[in-house]
Amino acid sequence: MIEAIFLKGLIMTPEAIRVISQLRREFYSGFAAAMNMSVSITTSHPSTGNPPIAFWLDDRQQFNYLRVFAYKAPDELLPERPFILRVSVNKGGGIATAAKWRRGCRGMNQGWDFELTVLPEEILDFLPWLVSLVKSQENGSASYSPEPPHPFYFKPSNVSSNQEIWTQKAWQESKLSHIPVGVGL
Repeated sequence: MIEAIFLKGLIMTPEAIRVISQLRREFYSGFAAAMNMSVSITTSHPSTGNPPIAFWLDDRQQFNYLRVFAYKAPDELLPERPFILRVSVNKGGGIATAAKWRRGCRGMNQGWDFELTVLPEEILDFLPWLVSLVKSQENGSASYSPEPPHPFYFKPSNVSSNQEIWTQKAWQESKLSHIPVGVGL
């Protein structure tokens, strides 16, 4: 089933919807398999506007979640808009009730969050990297810095923070377009 995805009230192009739906399924499935623990994947009804998430309980029984969504995407009025994705961990809304779905949950993990902005062709390359990052956070390894599969661009406002990272190609694509930024989907 293809889900309806909206960007500032406009429907994304059918191709963008197909691509993000496929990449999200592949990413969540790969993430769940690589984590070696119970990871659940939600489904969503098109009318809710909340994309599916992958979620799990860590060793402290805290709720953690991962979302893949469109940061910018071609739509019916701007089909030439760049297609840029975000992968977020423990960041964003629309997941409060999901924490209640698991028995033994001791609340949301508010100890760390992370956001990675990538191009669609880069996202699956980051799967092992992100799994390693999540596992290192759960093990309390704050100094972990794996080699990314694609070079990063650090926005000047975030030089001291590794919580919001862009790939160089995603940043360049975003700046080349001069088309307004979308809303996370």
